[in-house]
Formats: sequence, structure tokens, C-alpha cells
Amino acid sequence: MQITILGTSAMLPTKERNPSAIFLSYKSEGILFDCGEGTQRQMKIAGIPFSKITKLLITHWHGDHVLGIPGLIQSMGGSDYQGTLEIYAPKGCKKHFEHMLQGIVFDFRIAVKFTEVTKKAFFKGKDFNLEALPLDHKIPCLGYSFIENEKRKIDMIKAKRIGIPEGPLIGEIQEGKVINFKDKKINPDEISSIVKGKKITFITDTTVCKNAYELAKDSDLLICESSYASNLKAKALEYKHLTAHDAALIASKSNTKKLVLTHFSARYKNTLEIEEDARTLFDNIICAKDFTRLNL
Repeated sequence: MQITILGTSAMLPTKERNPSAIFLSYKSEGILFDCGEGTQRQMKIAGIPFSKITKLLITHWHGDHVLGIPGLIQSMGGSDYQGTLEIYAPKGCKKHFEHMLQGIVFDFRIAVKFTEVTKKAFFKGKDFNLEALPLDHKIPCLGYSFIENEKRKIDMIKAKRIGIPEGPLIGEIQEGKVINFKDKKINPDEISSIVKGKKITFITDTTVCKNAYELAKDSDLLICESSYASNLKAKALEYKHLTAHDAALIASKSNTKKLVLTHFSARYKNTLEIEEDARTLFDNIICAKDFTRLNL
């Protein structure tokens, strides 16, 4: 699993920071969280082919999170994208998207499927699930969690001791099946154990709220907005955003292992003040830069 932060600025881009976009690569899936203006170019720079995108998860319809969608879809069409782009977003997503395209001549060359997210567990797959909850922003806004399913880890030393070769029998054990080997039944628990899957949570834009804690609970990685430092708490509340201290509070109270801060106001020339503000409550922190890559 690899996460690439494609944009780390808030409303205004800077010379160093593009608006919001994060790409999560997992097996054959490529999930893009938000698509700020210029995301297609960021993907080019990062070396991520458009063909890798399978899902687009939109938090809300403010411009710094969605203005890159038409350009991205146009580039995907020009790159002979063969799949169906699944777009998940708050209620009214089709209407918002249609309005976005009314001012331009747009040639659809790819298949797109829209799904309005109306429940917490909105996607269940073989390898992972996706969850969402409403946050507290000025317009309807969702936070998302990517939750890898549990899997069996084979103890190959024990397997070799019994004599089980690599191949179909090992695959059956990974599926939790009892196998017959040399006239003996082998229970999966004898040579394997259940390993909990990773959980990645993405929270932006919001004030501190109950659903932010619930989404972030037990996350291996929490990618969270921190538009301001605490000395601008009043401005954060006015625009319904988090301070770095707020983000650290969510991380510390949700049993999060690692916090990645992003979505910084353009007023900050560097993130030292942001990081210091967060470290008063939580220590395992990084302030993301455009093209930061994280491997889990």
C-alpha cells in the first residue's frame, strides 16, 4: 500500500503547494481522495498513470477539492482509459458535476459511475472496505476511511516443518480452509494467524466533531487538515476548519498511530509553527509536502 500526497494547500495554491488531492495505491486499486485544480499535472510529476485510478472519493464541492475533475477525466479519456471511474460523493453529486461542465464543451471518452454516499459502510470489497461519515463544514462534507480486511499470515517455518509445499495448499490455508495433507487434517490455525488490516482515515474540511473521532478511531494513519495554528483558532471556527492542535487532539483521542497534517493555509511559508502546535498533544506527526510518499 502506498499513499502519495499530491496537493497540500488549502483554498489558495502556492508555488510549492497544489490544492487537495491524495492517491492511495493498493493492489489493483487506485483511490483518489479529492481532485483539486492541477491534480492531473501532479500525477504526471509523481509518475502515477491515469490508468491506475479506479475510484474518486470527493469530500465536498468547494473548488479547492474538485476543480481538477474535468481536466482529469479529459486526460484519462485522452490516455485510452479502459475502466469505469467510480465517483463517490455527498448527495447531489450528479447535479454538481453537471453544473461544473455546463460552461465548457466536454467530450466524455470514459465511463463514469456516480454513487451518492448515504451510509457509513458504503463499499465492501474482497480486500478492503470504505466508510464515510458527515463532518462539520459550511457545506455537506464527508470524511473517509479505507479499511483493509483481515488476512491470514502463513508461518512458512511451521509449514515447511510439516512438509507442506508452497502452492495451492498454502492458498487454501490462507482462505481459512482445513486441508488434507498426507492423510492428516491440517487446521489453518496450526500454521497461520489472523493479521488485522491497515486503516487509513482522511479528514478534511471540518471543525472538531464526534464523527471525526469515530472515523479516526484505531487508524494506522490519519491524514488530517490543519489549516491554521492555534493562534488563529477564531478564524478556523469562522470558516469551519481545524487547527493543528485540533488535528492532534483527534489523533490522540482516537488511538491513531501516525498523524499526517495537510491542507495548510497559504499564509504559512513553512510548516514549523503548524508542527509545533500539533506536537503539544501528539508526537508521531509529519507535515506533508506535495509528493510526500508513505508506504504501509
